[in-house]
Amino acid sequence: MSELYFQSIAEHAAGLAAKKYSAVDLTKAVIARTKAVEGRVQAFNSFDEADALAQAAESDARRAAGQARGALDGIPIGLKDVIAVTGQPLTASSKMLANFVSPYDGTVTVKLKQAGAVLWGRLNCDEFAMGSSTENSAFHPTGNPWDPTRVPGGSSGGSAAALAAGEATATLGSDTGGSIRQPAAFCGVVGLKPTYGLVSRYGLIAFASSLDQIGPFARTVEDAAIVLGAIAGHDPLDSTSFKADVPDYRAELGARQGPWRLGIPKEYFGAGLDPEIGAAVEKAIAFYRAQGCEIKEVSLPHTQYCLDTYYIIATAEASSNLARYDGIRYGHRAKNAKDVVDLYFQSRAEGFGAEVKRRIILGTYVLSSGYYDAYYLRAQKVRTLIRQDFLNAYRDVDALLTPTSPIPAFKIGEKTDPLALYLCDIYTIGVNLAGLPGISVPCGFTKSGLPIGMQLIGQPFNEAGLLAIAQAYEKAHEWSARHPNL
Repeated sequence: MSELYFQSIAEHAAGLAAKKYSAVDLTKAVIARTKAVEGRVQAFNSFDEADALAQAAESDARRAAGQARGALDGIPIGLKDVIAVTGQPLTASSKMLANFVSPYDGTVTVKLKQAGAVLWGRLNCDEFAMGSSTENSAFHPTGNPWDPTRVPGGSSGGSAAALAAGEATATLGSDTGGSIRQPAAFCGVVGLKPTYGLVSRYGLIAFASSLDQIGPFARTVEDAAIVLGAIAGHDPLDSTSFKADVPDYRAELGARQGPWRLGIPKEYFGAGLDPEIGAAVEKAIAFYRAQGCEIKEVSLPHTQYCLDTYYIIATAEASSNLARYDGIRYGHRAKNAKDVVDLYFQSRAEGFGAEVKRRIILGTYVLSSGYYDAYYLRAQKVRTLIRQDFLNAYRDVDALLTPTSPIPAFKIGEKTDPLALYLCDIYTIGVNLAGLPGISVPCGFTKSGLPIGMQLIGQPFNEAGLLAIAQAYEKAHEWSARHPNL
């Protein structure tokens, strides 16, 4: 059973149902794998073996009593360390919350528990989910399982790396500007960012509230559909949660067949795109064309403003959301403060890392008196234009196909210029600004053996159609079946 940790949710659901092995066996295999490779990957901030095994034993007891709860019952799933789980650390990979233990469950946590999943560990990320490489973690950088000297992407790098390395069967991350899709591409797994409002944000530590969305990392598109079906749905605890129908995404995969109309945004294939990635995505386009899909070039004319718009809106919201970390109510508190004001300044100076401070400063500036209209208000107007670009394109096509990242995984410590890191998300941030669903699917490897991902962008709340398009490619290729040799 040494390879259990590389099997899919669908395979495990069948194996557990047939009693080929137990949930405890599976969880033990994942724990053993984690201990074997974690020294090189460092995907976790913490994990609790005894708790995971106890959850697995409860799953086995349910199954023995004929009360199994579905495909996720007994499946070890890791959570990014920004998602609340009662009694577990909730650090956001920051010194500010280094000793904080969550007193409650997030809604996605509740839903996974109801589905019988084994919640397994707290996964590393860029501090407060701010970054594209998981180098901004206050605790340690995470390595890419395909080459531990390289980054796994970010901010959900720990979630992508743990899955790729066999340290979990599926994981959850959060995506504010590409933080699920970009690390999925870097690590050779499937990463889905749902439509804004489809998955509750209650229990997610906020970065930018109008952009954040929780979503799954999975080995296959089918697995992503299974996890999405478990966590999606309206939540009265989240004021931005949308009352949308939640179909059986797994069942819909077989029901929805092509050919489809796919749009190729010309702005996503210009300067800065690595030639090997461009060639791999072009082969994917050729595959869809050979399947009878209509391939049409489209234009998203305001793409050039996405980066600027994103880093105004996201930093403004971060400045507001992180104001609560004041050294008084919870979180890090400076020990030698002279008064309340000094406590506030010292606690934030000691608790936040450089990138978080940079974004708070930028956000405070664009919201300040005299600059609000010039920056924040204007960015919101441009955001509307960006969203309209996508909606205009969907008049003629069912989905858009693009690269996920312009470059493959780079060396840890290689990119020290913040702008160079921001550019890693150039193909993903528009999806968040527009509130659309997007999925990254493996579509090849570079000559040096690094994974390449392609991105499919769907229409609002049409995750079922998006997943079907993605699976059509996946079924005809074996990229998802490859695993790193750690």
